[in-house]
Amino acid sequence: MGRFPAAGRDLPLPDTGETGQTGHVQPLITVPVLANALEDPQPPILLDVRWHLAGPPGIEAYRRGHLPGAAFVDLDRDLAGPPGPPGRHPLPSAEAFTAAMRRTGVSGDRQVVVYDDADSTAAARLWWMLRYFGHERVRVLDGGHRAWVDAGRPVTAEEHAVAPGDFTARPGRLPLLDADGAAALAKSGVLLDARAAERYRGEVEPVDPVAGHIPAAVNAPTLGNVGVDGRFLPAELLRERFAEVGATDAAEVGAYCGSGVTAAHEVLALTIAGVPAALYVGSWSNWIADPANAIATGDS
Repeated sequence: MGRFPAAGRDLPLPDTGETGQTGHVQPLITVPVLANALEDPQPPILLDVRWHLAGPPGIEAYRRGHLPGAAFVDLDRDLAGPPGPPGRHPLPSAEAFTAAMRRTGVSGDRQVVVYDDADSTAAARLWWMLRYFGHERVRVLDGGHRAWVDAGRPVTAEEHAVAPGDFTARPGRLPLLDADGAAALAKSGVLLDARAAERYRGEVEPVDPVAGHIPAAVNAPTLGNVGVDGRFLPAELLRERFAEVGATDAAEVGAYCGSGVTAAHEVLALTIAGVPAALYVGSWSNWIADPANAIATGDS
């Protein structure tokens, strides 16, 4: 129950420009479209958010080479508050996020493009946070830094000065879950656990002190959202994969993971598939902080 089939061959997601027929900003941008946009008189703000849970720090990769003009965003420092009972990566305050984004040049009227190494796991967290805090024009570079380099596009080790932005964070623009909301949604709708299957089943837990999953949640590992090159699967295939576990636009859908990072990737994939979804930012690390919260193991 709750397992996606193995990922198929990756295919490019069609890029129809910044907005689709509905007028909403498309969540992904391809390398050719970004390269053209960077030639515009007012190019997008580029944010490099390369990060890995086990390290090394993403700033090291940024200093070795990044997209020209990109500013670095530190996920642990800029996209999370202090770890504790709210989770390992709780939301920062609106004031702290405002300061971080202004420091990297983000303004309310400028398109923002975010990227990480390849699979958009870290980039999706920044995409979600910008959207949650009110920025309407943010996109993720599909395939990330790797796709840019593989296409023969230039990178630089130069860290250029960034003009301060004027973005002001206004929270509440995307649906958010707390522990009680996640528990209720697992019973009344579809709560997706974005972690690897063995963590969902409680067989291993390499990060948090307790193994298992939220009762009634179904497993939908984020690894299945992308192909071997890190680019997202086509929207129609993502729709089929999510529909298999009941996550459709006719259901209430939410997602969680260990600390709200890979679950943001799940929300991004669901958005590509046309399925609105809420994010439980505190995720498993917040859930287990309350000993009264039930813990399930196995596949059910």
